[in-house]
Amino acid sequence: MNLHEYQAKEIFARYGIAVPQGALAASPEAARAAAKQLGGDKFVVKAQVHAGGRGKAGGVKLVEGFDAVEEAAKKMLGQKLVTKQTGAGGLPINSVWVEKPSNIARELYVSALVDRSRERVVFMASAAGGMDIEEVAEHSPEKIKHVYVHPAAGLQPYQARQLGFFMGLTKEQVDQFTKILLGIYKIFTELDASQVEINPLIVTKEGGVMALDAKLNFDGNALFRQKPIAEMRDPSQEDEREREASKFDLNYVTLDGDIGCMVNGAGLAMATMDIVKLHGGRPANFLDVGGGTTAEKVTEAFKLITKSSEVKAIFINIFGGIVRCDLIAEGIITACKQTGLKLPVVARLQGTNMDKGRELLQKSGLKITPVDDLTEAAKTVVKLSKGA
Repeated sequence: MNLHEYQAKEIFARYGIAVPQGALAASPEAARAAAKQLGGDKFVVKAQVHAGGRGKAGGVKLVEGFDAVEEAAKKMLGQKLVTKQTGAGGLPINSVWVEKPSNIARELYVSALVDRSRERVVFMASAAGGMDIEEVAEHSPEKIKHVYVHPAAGLQPYQARQLGFFMGLTKEQVDQFTKILLGIYKIFTELDASQVEINPLIVTKEGGVMALDAKLNFDGNALFRQKPIAEMRDPSQEDEREREASKFDLNYVTLDGDIGCMVNGAGLAMATMDIVKLHGGRPANFLDVGGGTTAEKVTEAFKLITKSSEVKAIFINIFGGIVRCDLIAEGIITACKQTGLKLPVVARLQGTNMDKGRELLQKSGLKITPVDDLTEAAKTVVKLSKGA
């Protein structure tokens, strides 16, 4: 689960991480009032969306005067911001963050996330802040330094100092930087964060170190014990189908293809998308209905897939280990009838009661093609998606 910048900065401040003064506004008039409350004559108006690259897309404006703040907010609010991270549809701007500008001397980068291969939290730091860190990692990996935190010991001050001196900070700035990193680690462990990123982390002309931007991501599986964090969720920033899927305990991710995929098990789902792509098709989604799926889940999954007007065919790939294939077949037939489905469906059922399941599909009188072999099933659904 992601948070908005203003929410992340509120948490940062609670954990002793310095952030610029700012105020939230949901209307142009409120933005003007926020600027007056902050004082001064120059302000930064930032669109609050769950995406990076806002500045390049016009979602961050440095303005002068209260009228300019109101005008900038008016142009942003109610619009959709399109960045390289949002896709063509963009994300709605429902609020803006009005902030006092900072005297920036240097821009740095720091983040913390889980390195699953090492089973450690890893901190990454670079003096090349304010840039796309992916490009830095690809073209200048020597500009990024990592330290790994042992879970029994926690982040040690000497590790923070290693990163601080690597980025060329002075002793006084390293002391501030160490406080920031210790705060990040507390956020990570106490709030079940999965990623904390500050880009840029700035050094001001006065010598201070603070977070100019803030990105926080939390482990969705831990939200049951992080209720205050869960209450910060903004559904307007999420894909409607992905949000609907979560209500039925379905793992759904929207993609840009035209073949709807319904599979049980994440590994099999990935393999299914790979083989569709291998044979010239484009998956429209990742959809894992779970190992112990039911007919009801299958019906809801169908409804999600068919909400996309881009879908031209549906590929069902079910392994009946825990679940019986005949029950899945009944769910598929029920879903097709309930949704009035007219799209071609290719179904591959393997495992418990698979013969009975295939028989039910064949006798249904619906546009469902049972196929045993995975490669043949993938080739068939690709042909059907192209009208063959």
